[in-house]
Amino acid sequence: MQELAKIPWDLIMPIIVLQLILMIVALFDVIRHQRTNGPFIMWIFIIVFVNIIGPIVYFIFGRKQT
Repeated sequence: MQELAKIPWDLIMPIIVLQLILMIVALFDVIRHQRTNGPFIMWIFIIVFVNIIGPIVYFIFGRKQT
């Protein structure tokens, strides 16, 4: 428990919040449109399991341009 007290939460919390916001927005987008470059389910796994970079990669490469 001593290790948790030493973590600088004021620096880490904005990164965690940003990651959660990006993940939620990307998941809503992929579920709403369901037209992606590549398999639909693959993008869901990338968004959820590749933390901050996953949603960014989806917005750059995964969205199908209409």
